[in-house]
Amino acid sequence: MSIESLETIVARRRTFAIIAHPDAGKTTLTEKLLLFGGAIQMAGAVKARGDARRARSDWMKVERERGISVSASVMSFDYADCSFNLVDTPGHEDFSEDTYRTLTAVDSAVMVIDAAKGIESQTRKLFEVCRLRDVPIATFINKMDREARDPFDLMSEIEEALALDVTPASWPIGMGREFKGCYDLIRDQLILIDRVKGGATLTDSVQCKGLDDPKIAELIGDEFAQKLREDVAMVRGLCPPFDAEAYRAGHMTPVYFGSAVNNFGVRELLLGLADYAPSPRPQKAATREVQPNEKKVTGFVFKVQANMDPNHRDRIAFVRLCSGHFKRGMKLTHLRSDKQIAVNNAVLFLARDRELAEDAYAGDIMGIPNHGTLRIGDTLTEGENIRFLGVPSFAPELLQRVHIGDPMKVKHLRKALEHFAEEGASQVFKPMLGSEWVVGVVGALQFEVLAARIEAEYGLPAKFEDAGIQAARWVECDDAVALKKFTDANRGALAEDHDGALVFLARNAWHLNRAQEENPEIRFVKTREQNKAVA
Repeated sequence: MSIESLETIVARRRTFAIIAHPDAGKTTLTEKLLLFGGAIQMAGAVKARGDARRARSDWMKVERERGISVSASVMSFDYADCSFNLVDTPGHEDFSEDTYRTLTAVDSAVMVIDAAKGIESQTRKLFEVCRLRDVPIATFINKMDREARDPFDLMSEIEEALALDVTPASWPIGMGREFKGCYDLIRDQLILIDRVKGGATLTDSVQCKGLDDPKIAELIGDEFAQKLREDVAMVRGLCPPFDAEAYRAGHMTPVYFGSAVNNFGVRELLLGLADYAPSPRPQKAATREVQPNEKKVTGFVFKVQANMDPNHRDRIAFVRLCSGHFKRGMKLTHLRSDKQIAVNNAVLFLARDRELAEDAYAGDIMGIPNHGTLRIGDTLTEGENIRFLGVPSFAPELLQRVHIGDPMKVKHLRKALEHFAEEGASQVFKPMLGSEWVVGVVGALQFEVLAARIEAEYGLPAKFEDAGIQAARWVECDDAVALKKFTDANRGALAEDHDGALVFLARNAWHLNRAQEENPEIRFVKTREQNKAVA
């Protein structure tokens, strides 16, 4: 394959995440994007081999019961001559670590905001993560079919709270029961919502000769037409014009208004991503930057999911391809083990449904079934010794001991905990003294989810109880003698994680501070990247 044709194929890729505060409508928007992309025939049903199957991105039993996303799902589809890889991230803040890792694998993001609530706490946190990585953000202000805040107030809040230049790509006409649609400011057309045909559906877009076109008043009435003209004049006076380069650099966010549940505004968002969102970007490695149009295949694991198929104890490693043209059956080098693996059964995703990946390119996300060989942060290449950066593990904020009533099943519990640790769903520590495992998570809800999954997937009624531990830190030291001395003196407070790395478990802040003061040669590390700790 020539470089030119590889470049053309890669340039059509759009790999993006959807991020939002809980209840902003993220999962609904995900479904409707798939609907417009032709990946599903109706919300919730997959078009695959004639079977009507569930295609919700929230496929885990605990997700369906709670109505929240706790696991990142990947869905691929084609639209407007582009190949999209959509990653639906956990909405609940207790699962922010999974969201952070997911953002290492995408080139842009769509932030969903509830029109009645505006910027919420989780929204702010996720924007911060995007800004740290210069991830371009398009904003979708959802639920305009309900009573909403003034659009100008929402725009100002985004600009002030998130320190981004804001410019509307569309402008709403009314809200709530009087929501009539939007004016597309980029394509200069009127897009109306039709409430007649058994629920709101899109009419054909109406091309306009500017805002003074008399067709506008005929379609929405004089009062709404006059307000639209006034609003747009104010918008164009207050907001900078849309700048595709500023958006791709992460400095400007185009804002789309709509109603995902009514399919409204979704098409315009998707077209905007096709036209302006970045194609696969260069990826940073330890020794150099990898360009997406390089011939050799490279990629990294950003997520591992166990038991996607409840009938098989499978583990799928989600791999973001960074360069090259992957072909089924090719051999890739697993850098951590320095071994070659033949990739014969890689898959592409539509939520839980999969198809064999005959080909894949930079920007694509494919799953490699394995039995624990691949872990989060691992690099795969066609032979070059490079290591991608930026896939972290964070020290947990909450720690509890886990035990089961039947001592004969302790080995089964260990296996379950190690599987979840490999997923990144939790941190698992085996204390040097004592037999009970310590599990660490970022948010309290994760304990409930873990207990539910241990019982559902492994048949073990596990219980979590207070461990009397407030902090965990990975231990590093360049002096082997000093490290042994520290280890011998603190065995009661030390454990190993599932990778065998040494961890200090502090009873409280005083305990941690004292250990740091008494052992200046020891580094107590909060963030650990790809089997390499960083301060």
